[in-house]
Parts: sequence; C-alpha cells; structure tokens
Amino acid sequence: MENPTVKVYLSCRDTADRLSRKADLKFGPDPRGEEGRLINIHPEIAFQTIEGFGGAFTEAAAVTLDKLPAESRRQALEAYFDPERGLGYTLGRTHVHSCDFALGNYTYVREDDLSLASFSLDHERAHLFPMIKDAARFAGQPIKLLASPWSPPGWMKTTGEMNRGGKLLEGCRAVWAEYLARYCKGCAQEGIPIWALSVQNEPKATQSWDSCIYTGEEERDFVKLFLGPTFEREGLAEVKILVWDHNKERLLERATTVLEDPAASRYVWGVACHWYSGDHFEAIDLVRRRFPQAAVLFTEGCREKGVATGDWTTGERYAHAVIGDLNGGVCGWIDWNLVLDEHGGPNHVSNFCDAPIIGDTRTGKLTFQSSYWYLGHFSKFIRPGAVRVGFSRYSNSLEVTAARNLTGEVAVVLMNCADAENRFILRAAGQIAPATIPAHAIMTLVF
Repeated sequence: MENPTVKVYLSCRDTADRLSRKADLKFGPDPRGEEGRLINIHPEIAFQTIEGFGGAFTEAAAVTLDKLPAESRRQALEAYFDPERGLGYTLGRTHVHSCDFALGNYTYVREDDLSLASFSLDHERAHLFPMIKDAARFAGQPIKLLASPWSPPGWMKTTGEMNRGGKLLEGCRAVWAEYLARYCKGCAQEGIPIWALSVQNEPKATQSWDSCIYTGEEERDFVKLFLGPTFEREGLAEVKILVWDHNKERLLERATTVLEDPAASRYVWGVACHWYSGDHFEAIDLVRRRFPQAAVLFTEGCREKGVATGDWTTGERYAHAVIGDLNGGVCGWIDWNLVLDEHGGPNHVSNFCDAPIIGDTRTGKLTFQSSYWYLGHFSKFIRPGAVRVGFSRYSNSLEVTAARNLTGEVAVVLMNCADAENRFILRAAGQIAPATIPAHAIMTLVF
C-alpha cells in the first residue's frame, strides 16, 4: 500500500465532534493473520457509479431563506454546496409548479389553455430560481437537477383539481408532455439545466396536497406514447426520464411493468424511490439485478411531523437509509427540503416536516440538525464518479459502506448506533489498522 495513512472524520453524540478531523490511523502488517473484528475492504470489487448527493429546492426552502438575514442565507447555501467549507452537494430536486412545500397551488398556464400560449415561469423567478443559481455558484458548477411534478393543472385531470389525487385525462396527455418539455426548455433558458425528470411524484398516493395517480400501465404508456417522443422531438433527449418516484415496497413491480416494454424502456434512464414505507433495500438490489441497464436513484426522504431540534436519532435514521440504499445499488441520494422554518414549513396543507438546516425566521439563526452532519459523512467524501466497492464486516453491530473515488482514494463510512463503543480492525490490501468508533457515532475513514 503506497500510503499507509488513514484520515479519520467523526461526528458523535454528546460531544463537540461534527465532521471533525481526528488523529490519523496507520496501516501496518498483519503478521498473525487477524481473524476477529475485521472490516475488510476490497477496492478491486466495483459496483455502481455514484452520481452524487443532494437535497430539494422547494418554494418553502427558498422563501425561508429569503426571510433570513443575508448572512444566514449565504451560510446555509455555503454549508450545503461549497465543496470545501460545506457538504459538497452536487444533486438537487425541485418541483414542476406547486407541491405541498409551496405557499399554495399554482401552475405556469391559465385555466383551460390547451395551446399553452400563456406558459410562463415568472412565479419561480421570485424565490426558487435565485436559490438554485446561488447554490450552483457555491458548488462551482451547475447542480444536477431532478424535476418532479406533483400534479398536472387541475383542468387536465379527472377531478378538476390539483389536490386529492385524481388522474391525468387521456385527452390531455399530449399537452401535459408538451408542458413538461416547455418547463425544461424554459429552465435551460434561465441558466438552470434540468438533468432529469421523473414522470410523477408518488403516483400511488392520494394526498390532501398536489397529487396524481398513475398505474404502472398508465405511466408506461405515457412515457412510451407521449413524454418520450415529445422530449425527443423537442431536442430534450438528454434529459433523463425516471419512473415510479415512490416508496420501495413496489419498486420492482413498477420497474418491471415499464422496463419490460422495449418501446417504453428506450426512453427510461432509471427508477426513483422514497423511504416512507420502510427500508426495502433488497428491492433496489432486485431491480439492479433484473434491469442492470437501469439506474436507481433515491429522491426523497425526511423526518415527518415537524421540527425535532437536536434529536440525534434523526441523523442515525438518515445514515441507516443511505448505507442500505448504497449497498442495494442506488447511484445517488437526494434528501427532501434543504431548509425549513421554525415550524417545519411553510406548507400549504400543514404537512410540516424536519430538515437538516432549520432557519428561524423570528431570530434569523440557523440550526444544524444531526441529519446535516450524518449526510456530510457521505457527500464530502464519496464524490461524483466514485464507484461503490466490496467489503465484509465481522458483525452487523456496525453499518458499513465503501466507495473508491476517481482520485483512487477509498472512503469507508461506518455507523455505530449502540450505547457502547465498538472496536474493529480495518483491513485492506493485506494490511490492518485497529480503530474504535464511539457510541452513537458515524465515522468516515479515507485512505
């Protein structure tokens, strides 16, 4: 091994350690052939390539930031997107017109405008677009942005409203596909390229907020007959199309319905998933095994029911999900709202949630939740273009994942959720480095 030094970064409950650089470890020989407490890393065994990590640009996040003092707004964006001073986020998600984390229902056209002559993105120029552009400046590059619709305009639906489910009218499928194409083209003209588009956020859920239902067959046929051909005709073939964008318990079924149809699958880059029905990490692996040409991207997860200031278990929940999803085969991981206010909003149906950064609009202060620090143990050290690599562990008392960056450096992330410290031996290329991870801690080892 050319460089036997292991850099150590730690975040730990009941201490001041937050992504803190600790004393280096040193690899050394393994004369006795250690057998116990081993974490073996196999950088030569490669799995999926990583696109990156990120969070969601919502109107709620943008409005919250705009209510804060300029320095707090700057600090929040730097904390996420600056690759040196922050978490180095490179992915993002945003909503096509309104979602629950908007100030209300809105669209980009007037009622019943089948010609889309009134189409305008003016609404987003007030708060959302400036936030996305400022984030890109801190990142030093455009954010790879996934756009997702929560609902077509109400007049395009069977129910006549954006909220409470309903379906896209068959006669409006062509105009809805054109609407999405105009959105992508309009964003590009604003200097905000859309990297990917999911067909529908949570197409199985009838919510009190913006929502729309698609069966697998309906989503397949919309992509095959309308969305894919429209994007191809409009010069948007480079925009990656994802299906499902919902919980993982039915990930394989939706992937199978769409991807087994050659005429639909030619337009589909991958399958998107959320976490709200449980882990189902195996479902990701099953999709990757059955459809190795398709990417799986995690696109939404959050702690629901408002702000839980200082709760360390939130960070542990996040890291458990990221580790399991990466080991299952996801190519990237996108958190939900980047920033929310002191209530966990604003939200036009009172569906309040938590976020890794809370901006108190009364005091102007930022609170960095445990989820912020835990997510940073992945995003700062597993960079775009990295490949997940093989490992084995002596026990499930530690949760582990590992990746090899384009630089050749390997990043190993370990989490200990137990009430006692855990001693282990890192082993790679026939050498070992004994180490200890404290109770309720997450550690990234880089070598």
